[in-house]
Amino acid sequence: MNPARITLVTLGVEDVARSVAFYEALGWARSKDSFERTAFMLGDGIVLSLWNRDDMIADGGEGDLPSGSGSMALAVNFESPAAVDAFYARAIEAGADPVKPPQKAFWGGHSGNFRDPDGHLWEVAHNPFWRMDGDGRVDLT
Repeated sequence: MNPARITLVTLGVEDVARSVAFYEALGWARSKDSFERTAFMLGDGIVLSLWNRDDMIADGGEGDLPSGSGSMALAVNFESPAAVDAFYARAIEAGADPVKPPQKAFWGGHSGNFRDPDGHLWEVAHNPFWRMDGDGRVDLT
């Protein structure tokens, strides 16, 4: 049996339109199946769902949810330190809050962190010990 494949990540957001604009600036495309209070952003092999936070709380049945990502981070890996730097700069220009500018990491790579407009933590990284396939996906086989 194969492990479950993550196909969709949902982020609770305060302002769906603002979040759509932010993620479009980073290269995601809004699906035509989106709605005013829920947008589906198309990535390469994954969908990022931007769901109005109040609606997400009401649907989840667990009461209030903290904003941001808590102890989880989303990550995008790149083929070079220069690509990391360029994407980080693009995110900041689009409205991300800088957390840690890209720099040489203790583990030998190059990485940095930012928070999206709703506080979700993202890491951008180049790992020289990982292979990237021709489509830009991490290949750990």
